[in-house]
Amino acid sequence: MKIVAAYLLAVLGGNPNPSADDIRSILESVGAEAEDKRINHFLAEVKGKDITEVIAAGREKFASVPSGSSVAAIGVAAPGSGGAGGAPAVEEPKKEEKVEEKEESDEDMGFSLFD
Repeated sequence: MKIVAAYLLAVLGGNPNPSADDIRSILESVGAEAEDKRINHFLAEVKGKDITEVIAAGREKFASVPSGSSVAAIGVAAPGSGGAGGAPAVEEPKKEEKVEEKEESDEDMGFSLFD
């Protein structure tokens, strides 16, 4: 995730084709580890693709992921709905365990904002 974020920061900063060195530089500037293998794999996946198309494809994939809440499902589906707000929302069963697992995964991903 941090590699994707660094890539998007570089693109937003005006670099349409960030290199591995650009991504590594951004990550190191905030004290994050830059794994060359993952950076190179990511760059190979997005090579020659328009970033807006990649984001649109990702949104479509996320729309099919159960979120555990009908409110979140509506929020994801709304941008691509084209104004068809009259359809009833499908209610997902609530899973209390998922919330706890998500909090643990934040720690595993290196989000140490308060350290």
